Amino acid sequence: MTAHAAADPCDVVTAGEAMALFIAREAGPLDAVHAFERATAGAELNVAVGLARLGWRVRYLSALGNDSLGRHLLAFMAQEGIDPRDVRIDADHPTGFMMKGATTDGSDPPIEYFRRGSAASHLQATDIPPGVFPAARLLHLTGISPALSAGCREMVFALAAQARAAGRTVTFDPNLRPRLWPSQDAMIATLNELASLADVVLPGLAEGRLLTGRADAAGIADFYLAGGARHVVVKLGPQGAYYAGPEGRGTVPGVAVVNVVDTVGAGDGFAVGVLSGLLDGLPLDAAAARGNAIGARVVQFRGDCEGLPTRAQLAAEGPS
Repeated sequence: MTAHAAADPCDVVTAGEAMALFIAREAGPLDAVHAFERATAGAELNVAVGLARLGWRVRYLSALGNDSLGRHLLAFMAQEGIDPRDVRIDADHPTGFMMKGATTDGSDPPIEYFRRGSAASHLQATDIPPGVFPAARLLHLTGISPALSAGCREMVFALAAQARAAGRTVTFDPNLRPRLWPSQDAMIATLNELASLADVVLPGLAEGRLLTGRADAAGIADFYLAGGARHVVVKLGPQGAYYAGPEGRGTVPGVAVVNVVDTVGAGDGFAVGVLSGLLDGLPLDAAAARGNAIGARVVQFRGDCEGLPTRAQLAAEGPS
């Protein structure tokens, strides 16, 4: 990478594991499904896609195997306008993938992950491109990447430290994956340490309760504000979101959805709404309202990314 390339302007940097996604074409247990359709997955990739569709310039740090799944993901990123220069091709380790079932009642679908030993799990701090943050406005992280390996954990903390040193905004979605951690205590300690490096923390109510020991959204917000966050937005599901920051506190009502097709990816859509709202200069309550609107849109589509709107769709359908 040249110094010129590293300094090219961008709006958002994020890092994580991009995975192939195989979605069941019929309801039922995964072992009984005969037909799947291919899509893409990965919390940070979903956020990158959502922000790129809204016109933001996104750099995405990841690693893919030198295989057909990796090539498909690279082509998808190019199609979505995501800068691929920081995606390393790993000839020794495969691209991870996941399988997702289908439901007919709006409940969470069954999911199985196949990511152990993946190319992305071998990421480390040395994969961080030099000079990326002087050219970026915001770093978005989740609690998934630090769970993948010790190297990924070091990379994520190094990214947060570099972004803070450059005066950039750091946003953090805990996005709990307990099965990836050696213990619940390790998960809680690591993710709360990472949250202490963030300016904006976006927990769900249930995960916030687990991570902080607080019973309600206000208490969860108090915990992270005391830890150094400037803004906290707690996802309340259909009930909306609770926000807290220098501009005040309150609850933004949820957006009613008549037909919930697939709940996976709703939290990433919410993050897209909040982050894009803050990048647009919206106050926190309006950013939270946009998060609710995009999260509600995502659950009406089968794939993780399919419901993420363009700027024109967002303006036509909800808070802009």
